[in-house]
Amino acid sequence: MAEVAGILELTGLTRRFGGVTALDDLSFTVASGRVTGFLGPNGAGKTTTMRAIFGLTELDHGHVGWNGGAVGPRQRRRFGYMPEERGLYPGMIVGEQLQYLGRLHGMAPGAAADAATRWLERLDLADRASSKVSSLSHGNQQRVQLAAALMHEPELLVLDEPMAGLDPTGIETFGAVLTEQAHAGRCVLFSSHQLDLVEELCEAVVIIDHGRVVASGQVEELEIGGSPRLSVRVEGDRDGRWARDLPGIQVSEVKGGQVRLVLPPDADSDAVLDAARRTGRVLEFTFERRRLSEVFREAVR
Repeated sequence: MAEVAGILELTGLTRRFGGVTALDDLSFTVASGRVTGFLGPNGAGKTTTMRAIFGLTELDHGHVGWNGGAVGPRQRRRFGYMPEERGLYPGMIVGEQLQYLGRLHGMAPGAAADAATRWLERLDLADRASSKVSSLSHGNQQRVQLAAALMHEPELLVLDEPMAGLDPTGIETFGAVLTEQAHAGRCVLFSSHQLDLVEELCEAVVIIDHGRVVASGQVEELEIGGSPRLSVRVEGDRDGRWARDLPGIQVSEVKGGQVRLVLPPDADSDAVLDAARRTGRVLEFTFERRRLSEVFREAVR
C-alpha cells in the first residue's frame, strides 16, 4: 500500500435549496493519517457536504481545497467515495464491475483486475467474484461498494454511513480497513449515527448541526472537557433513585445499577459519596470522561 499524505480543506461552504439552508458557511479540515468521524443529526448537512466534496452538488459560496489547491476533476479522480445510497449496477458481475469502476479512475486493465482480486480477497468476497451484485446480501453489497471506493488507492476516502446494517463481523472488517487506510497516510472521513463505533475508530470528529460546525477536535480532548462526571454503583441498587434529588446534579444514565452523574463545577463529591453510602455499600465511585454520545448531545442541543 503506497504511503500518501494530504489535507482536505472546506472553507465557507454554503448551499441553499429554496428556503432551506443545508450548509451555512461550513468550514473544517480533515488531516491525513487518522480516521475522522463526521457526525450530526438527520438533516444536519452531512450528505450535502460529502456530495460537495465530489462536485455532485453546486455551492452558493465557498470552496473545497486539497493540499492547498483547488479541487477539480483531476484531484477527484484520486478520491474514493462510498455513498449511503447503493451505487452499484445490480445486474453486473461483481469482479467485472470492480474492474470497470477501476478503469473509470484511469487504471490500466491489468492493474484493475489485480486490484479487484486483491480487494475481494481482503473483504472476504473472493468466492463471489463471479456472482451478480443483485444476488448478494446487503452486507456483501456494502463490501463490494467499499472495494469500489478503494480500487484506485485513493488519497482521500469519504464514506457516508458505510456500516449501516452490517453485522458485527462486517463492522469489524470495515473498521480494520479504514484504520489501515489512515495508517497508510490517507485522509479518511466517514459519517455514522453509531457513536460507540465512531468513538472506538476515530481519533478526531467534526459535529455539525443546521449546516454549521458545532464541535470538532480530537476525540480524547472533547471527552475530557465539560462538567465533571462520576460513575457510581451501590450494592443492591438498580435504578439510582438515591441520586435523583441531589441538588444541581444531573443523572445522565442508569444502566445495570451503574449511575452516571454530571456535576456542576463547584459540586461536593464527598456529599455525593455520603448520599450513596446512605443507600448501601458503595461498589464503585470513579471520575470519568464524557462519552462521545454526551459530547454529541450537548453540541446539538
